[in-house]
Amino acid sequence: MHSDDPQQLELLRVCRIGRAQGLKGEVTVQIFTDEPEYRFAPGAVLYTKDGEEEYVVESSRTFKNRWIIKFEGIDDRDASEAANGVVLYGEADDPEEMLEADEWYPKDLISLEARLAEGNTLGLAPGTVVGKVVDVIEVAQWLLKIRLANPVKDADGVVVENSALVPFVDELVPDIDLEGGYLTLDPPGGLIPGL
Repeated sequence: MHSDDPQQLELLRVCRIGRAQGLKGEVTVQIFTDEPEYRFAPGAVLYTKDGEEEYVVESSRTFKNRWIIKFEGIDDRDASEAANGVVLYGEADDPEEMLEADEWYPKDLISLEARLAEGNTLGLAPGTVVGKVVDVIEVAQWLLKIRLANPVKDADGVVVENSALVPFVDELVPDIDLEGGYLTLDPPGGLIPGL
C-alpha cells in the first residue's frame, strides 16, 4: 500500500508492538482490535500509519493472555527491540459487507441521532429525538454516550444531566440507519434521564 495509491483503503489501528519476546524476533503486542485471530493470522499484512511500511505476520500465538507475533524480516532480538512502540494498522472491512452482517465501527455510530423506537416500552411517541451519539465507550460491552436533546434541569433551572449511557445491545438499540443518520432506542424506564 502506498500513499499515492488512488484506491488506498481506510486503515484502522490494530496493535502497538511491545517488548521483544525471546531471541528469534518475536514481539508482544498491545491489541486494539476485537479480531486478533484474523488480524494476526499468518500472512496477514499490517501497515504503519502512513501506509508506507508493511509488516507481514509470519506466525502468532498467545501466552498468558498476551499475543506474541513474529513478523517477516524481524529475525532477532535487536530487530524486535527496534520495532518496540511501532503502531500498526490494518485495512478496514468492506462497509457494504459490514452493513449486511449488522456490524459497525464505533466511528460509524458517532453523530447519529438517537430516536425512540416504534412500540417502545416507555409508551412514548416513536421517532421522538432523545439526543445524539457523541461517543462509543469500548468496555466489556459497548456503551453509547448520548448527549440529551432535552437535558434534565433542577428546580433552579441548572442542568444536572446532559447525557446518558446506553448499552449497545439489540434489545435497547433495535435499528441503525447509517444513511438516514439515526438509530432507534427502546430503553427501559430510568435508563435515560428525563424520560
